[in-house]
This record gives sequence, C-alpha cells and structure tokens, in this order.
Amino acid sequence: MNLDDFSDLIERPDGGVRRDAEERRERLIVPPGALGRLDELGEWLSAAQQSVPVRAVEQPRVVLFAGDHGVAELGVSGRAAGTTHELVRAALDGASPVAVLARRFAVPLRIVDAGIDCDPELLPESVVRHRVRRGSGRIDVEDALSAEEAERAVRLGMAIADEEADSGTDLVVLGDLSVGGTTAAATLIAALCGTDASVVTGRGGAGIDDLAWMRKCAAIRDALRRARPVLGDQLELLATVGGADLAAMTGFLLQSAVRRMPVILDGVVASACALVAQRAAFRAPDWWLAGQVSGEPAQSKALDRMALTPLLDHGVTVGEGTGALLALPLVQAAAALAAELPERTPEAADEEDEAEESAKDAEDGTKILDAT
Repeated sequence: MNLDDFSDLIERPDGGVRRDAEERRERLIVPPGALGRLDELGEWLSAAQQSVPVRAVEQPRVVLFAGDHGVAELGVSGRAAGTTHELVRAALDGASPVAVLARRFAVPLRIVDAGIDCDPELLPESVVRHRVRRGSGRIDVEDALSAEEAERAVRLGMAIADEEADSGTDLVVLGDLSVGGTTAAATLIAALCGTDASVVTGRGGAGIDDLAWMRKCAAIRDALRRARPVLGDQLELLATVGGADLAAMTGFLLQSAVRRMPVILDGVVASACALVAQRAAFRAPDWWLAGQVSGEPAQSKALDRMALTPLLDHGVTVGEGTGALLALPLVQAAAALAAELPERTPEAADEEDEAEESAKDAEDGTKILDAT
C-alpha cells in the first residue's frame, strides 16, 4: 500500500457549484456578510454536496476510533495506561460528554476498536470485531505497529468510511477514545512540521501536572528521533510512532475524501491524522472542517499547516469528539439558512442597486469637491 496513491483519487469540492452558491447568497434578503462565517459554511457544503441550494445535513454520525498506547506506561497521561476500555464503556452507557450530546442532538454514535488493550469480552462484539491488535507499542523505544498491522489499520479506516458513505451518512464528526493518544499525535505533528518536542507537548484531555508534562515531553523527544528517518513514507511513519487507532483514522479521512463525505475534526489526535493524510493527498483537507480549539499546542500547529480555522473556541479539552459535536449544530444552521432564506424580489433588488449607485455618485461628487 502507498498512501500517495490517494492523491490521484481525491478531487476538490466542485468550484463551479461553489460559485453558484455564492451568487445565490448575494440574492438572499439578508445582506452578504451579515451572517458571518455561516455564509462560508453554507457555500462549502453546497460544493461538497454538488447542490444549490444546499441540502440539509440529515444523517450525521459520530465516529470514534479507540486504542491504547504503550507510551502511557511512562505516566504521560492523566489516566492509567490500558484504561481506554473504561472510556468506551462510559460512552456506550451514555455517561460521557460525547454520549450525552449525541443523545441530545439525536446523532448516532459509532465506536471502532482499532487497538484497545483489554479482553474482547469486556466490550460488545460490534465494537471489538475490527481490532487490529491489543494496544500499540511504546513509541519512544519501539514501533507502534508492524508494517502489516499499519496497513491493516489504514484499510480498516477505509472500510469504515465506505460503510458510512454507503449507508447515507452525509457528515461525520470524527474523534478518538484513547489513553496516550495525544503523545503519539504530538509526535506525528512535530515530525511533519519540523518542530521541537517542547513546542507541541500539551496536557492532554484529562490534564497532567508539570512532572507528567516533562515526562511526556521527553517521550515525544525520543519518539521524534525514531520518526525523522521515516518521514518520506506516511505508512511507515504511522507504524513507527502512530498507533492502530491513528492509522485507522488516517485511512478513514482519506477514503472519506474519496467518497466526498465531509468530516468535522475534533482535537489533536484527529488533527494529527489529518496532517498525515494531507501529506499523502494535498486536496483532502478541502473536505474537512476543524470543529474546535482543544488547547493542545500541537493541534494549532497542524491546523495552521492545513489552513483550517476552528469553528468554536469554548475551552473544551475533554476530547472524545465532544468539541466537534458541539460544532455540528452550527454547520446544520448554516445549511438551513442557505437553503431556506428567501431571495429578494426583482423590485427590491433594483431598489438596492439604485441606492448603491446613488451612494456611489454622492461619494464621487464629494471627492470632486474635496479636490477643488
């Protein structure tokens, strides 16, 4: 498998449709610019859907890839190593923030076990049946995955994207459930952005103290030494310092772009996978939105590199897709406004044009007087 092959498979959202959407927006009764970024979101959706006016987002889905990371054994996380299954159980039981919001917004929640370190019997078969391996390797001293496992994980993500697209999902909220995942994500971002470990090291979703932050920074520094020699091969990079869940998310993002299925990215883990996917296919980020600012410095680095501006900044650090799911109603609102606001009548449009011409004539007259 060569991830660079995706570059020939992914096309940008339809530019002609977007221009048609922009022209339609200029004819609506609300003046252009009065709705701020909602205008841009509506036009982006129109291009992605190839539809003017834009269609409502009616079948969104939250997809969370789950996995444990061996580097958590170093005490770099606010949670104990090997406890991702507890996060999954809480989400399944409706007792986590993302589960509460998904229930409130009536959005189905899907969890995919790519590399959780627990007995399969602890979780439903529908979750664990895709598992690539039990936990990922300690990236500061060993590879996260073998080459074969990395390819299996990417293909898993691609298969999940195909399943969602085939079932009619029209927008995905993408997040992760992991312990140690932000360490692997920060390593990937530091490697791809050519920056130092201290610049990308954050405190994770659960929060860590200063000593744990220093351990995390050291782990990322050591992992970076292992990552730099394989920067030319995205799949090998994911095998070296990624993990099963990150590799699967990367495959999911790439295949979602192939299938023209828009995605809202959550936090630093999703952003790291997006950055790897961008390296493989430069058009792919045109199919993604950044849902929120997570507070992780590595996420800011990645989003800046991909020229993605987050929709929300509410200080939500919990991860697990929560912040991106909060952005979903904003995207749905943009679609509704773009589709349902009426256009100006021809008479009103003529009056506005006359008013604009009068204002321009008056401005020109003032400039002439000033000049004399």
